[in-house]
Amino acid sequence: MRATIRRGMWGVGVAVLCATAVASAQTSLSVYRDGRVVVRQSLPQGLQRGRNAVTLKLEGLDPATLFSPDTSVAVASATVRYPSDQGQALASAVGQTLSFVRVKGDTIRATVVRVNPPQFRLTDGRLLLEVPGEALFPAELVRTSPEAAIVLDASRARPRTELAYVTQGVTWEALYQVILIGVRCQVSGTATVTSQGLRADSADVQVVAGAIQRVRTPQAKVPGVAWAGARRADVQDASVTSEEAVGETHAYQLPGHLTIEPGVPVATALFPRSSTPVTQELIVPGVLPWRGWLGQNPEPDRVPVQVWYTLKRARNTPFGDRPLPAGTVQLYQADSSGRVQLIGEASNDHTAPGRDLRVQSGDAFDVSAERVQTDFAQEQIPPARRGMPTRQRLTAAYRVTLTNAKADPVTVDVREARYGVWKIVESSVAPEKLSATEMRFRLVVPAGGEATLTYTVQMES
Repeated sequence: MRATIRRGMWGVGVAVLCATAVASAQTSLSVYRDGRVVVRQSLPQGLQRGRNAVTLKLEGLDPATLFSPDTSVAVASATVRYPSDQGQALASAVGQTLSFVRVKGDTIRATVVRVNPPQFRLTDGRLLLEVPGEALFPAELVRTSPEAAIVLDASRARPRTELAYVTQGVTWEALYQVILIGVRCQVSGTATVTSQGLRADSADVQVVAGAIQRVRTPQAKVPGVAWAGARRADVQDASVTSEEAVGETHAYQLPGHLTIEPGVPVATALFPRSSTPVTQELIVPGVLPWRGWLGQNPEPDRVPVQVWYTLKRARNTPFGDRPLPAGTVQLYQADSSGRVQLIGEASNDHTAPGRDLRVQSGDAFDVSAERVQTDFAQEQIPPARRGMPTRQRLTAAYRVTLTNAKADPVTVDVREARYGVWKIVESSVAPEKLSATEMRFRLVVPAGGEATLTYTVQMES
């Protein structure tokens, strides 16, 4: 590869660099959950001080997003020509004589007069007003990969060419496996990168967790990034996985160098397997609406008993000191033969370091609940102050029957949460105030037995 100096329209020296392959380029990818990818390329071609013209073969390049991470270099212009389709190749062949295959073994030669409308001159001088067949193009008329003509301004000579841009076509997900062992659990996590149209050979890959707003609609023409691929890298040792906060996101550096191929998921451990305490809660959700008025409903209602797990993430522990990207949590437990069974699955939000991981894994099978409204009254009460409108007071009473088919007793929480002015005026079990808006009744349900809770709620509007 050589560089030549010419005078451009700007009246300054312009270095022209032609990079027809990127095999020696160093590629780094940051993959976002919504399919966006920040591509960073470090090319061995140096830049001279002043204006440089660089021609590169880069697939998936959206020229509007192109920039140089090198603060000494600015992108003056970028023109991208995508791989040729039949129409573009025919347009390049205007005035040339091509061979056209009509059926197997039947070839006709014709000169391309124009493409739109189609006009082709046969060897006897007659004209065809449609494509004679499947065209056979000389290699020089077909562009097999995108070509980007980029003009760079360098304030000083640079040993390499640093470029970055945003493209589409790769997603990633986090998945956590939790094996329950009594009051503790074993937790592991993986990040799986899946490409729809990107190829990257031996790339440095980061996955980025966080809520990144999308404003710009990507160009429909951009098909995805591609580079000649080598063999896919194996899953690496999680001990070298690293993470750091960048702005309001967290970037996870995946170990080693990965080769990304369309349709070939690559899974990498996010952290070493960790042991942590875990608690289980059985919760009957409340009947009160968060806002608005409560109606009368005397019919019994079967209520699901939700199963919640809380994984403790204390500070200064390997599991507690790392943030957890949003993803899927799968919970496993061994049966009497030691075979682990999937007992629950839940989604988790981004979880900051030191914050417990709390997920709802499903509904209980052997513990059930039935709620019935036993009383209902609505009355007007005087206004709080003179000149204020008359207020409404609603009183509703409930009975919740809990049934336990297990061989051991269980503890079940019945919860009520509501915004505004409300209170528990009477109950068979003392309520516990969890917050300004939520109350909890905790009941022990005997093995193979039942427990009953009654309570009366009063609210005003």
